[in-house]
Amino acid sequence: MRSPRNPVPAARLREFIETEAKALGFDAVAVTRPDAIAEAGPRLGAFVEAGRHGTMEWMAETLERRAHPNALWSEARSVIMLAMNYGPDENPLALLDQRDRAAISVYARNRDYHDIIKGRLKTLAQKFAARTGADVKVFVDTAPVMEKPLAASAGIGWQGKHTNLVSREFGSWLFLGSIFTVADLGADAAESDHCGSCRACIDICPTNAFPAPYQLDARRCISYLTIEHKGPIPHEFRAAMGNRIYGCDDCLAVCPWNKFAKVTREAKLAARDDLATPALAELLTLEDAAFREKFAGSPVKRIGRDRFIRNVLIAAGNSNEARLLPLVETLLVDPSPLVRGAAVWALSRLAGQDAFDRLRLAAKEEDDDVNAEWMHALEPA
Repeated sequence: MRSPRNPVPAARLREFIETEAKALGFDAVAVTRPDAIAEAGPRLGAFVEAGRHGTMEWMAETLERRAHPNALWSEARSVIMLAMNYGPDENPLALLDQRDRAAISVYARNRDYHDIIKGRLKTLAQKFAARTGADVKVFVDTAPVMEKPLAASAGIGWQGKHTNLVSREFGSWLFLGSIFTVADLGADAAESDHCGSCRACIDICPTNAFPAPYQLDARRCISYLTIEHKGPIPHEFRAAMGNRIYGCDDCLAVCPWNKFAKVTREAKLAARDDLATPALAELLTLEDAAFREKFAGSPVKRIGRDRFIRNVLIAAGNSNEARLLPLVETLLVDPSPLVRGAAVWALSRLAGQDAFDRLRLAAKEEDDDVNAEWMHALEPA
């Protein structure tokens, strides 16, 4: 472990960090200590114990390291928390009324933020290490770091009733990253909770994913269902998904603190024109190669074409757009059982009884899950 050489006063180091961070495009920077979130570990343990993490086994596997930042690096004495604003130009809730269009979560409408932020974190960490001689380590989301509690303890914001970070300057639209260091930089004061009696984020959730304020059941969350969940979407949530095909911004977008948010984010975080309001008809035609090309560099690419088309078919089934029927019918013979099963559900929502019966009798399906979809579609509503 390299301790700082010729120690520089913490105040001067903080000024250096803030100047360099702003030059790199970060909108907020603050410092906390690795042991500042002692209560986060037990809360995470209770979340996993209750099974609310769903099929995200990695959360259980990394529980100990995630709950205690020093378990990742025992020598760390300070955690520099950084945030980047990705607030949208328009209210994303408006898109939910355009049922022939797909709603992609605001954060995923351009380049993968992991790539953008990690590169800049590394640049800042290298400059800090060169100036101080102190060891540093960089983390952004993919590592088992509880960024939101750390950011709250550093004073960047507070964890709202939707469990996401809320900032008085940027609302609910912040990407987070962290730099751990052996240098002692002191600590900023934690931000207090400013949610008050508001429960807008809880009440708007289409699938009732919040059992109580400040608690999330991921198994009911549309973001989890469309991104992390690998199998068929449970029937009870399909209608509630509407046209949300990747993630869900409802609880973020409805937060009253967004009215104070500054839309200052850079072009790389602005929505690509083709991902702002993509047509379901176009997305339903994507084969694997076209899917990979369209979403190159986007976080959407990580779920793969089959899960993506599954989500688009749910949106098609909710669209009331009969003109999508030919595209849905084509997907009844897709190589992926996951896609075929979702196509059956979309067909049952869009086709008349005669057309549905004709296609059902013509189907030569051997997959049990897909046959279960056909049988479910025959049950009375």
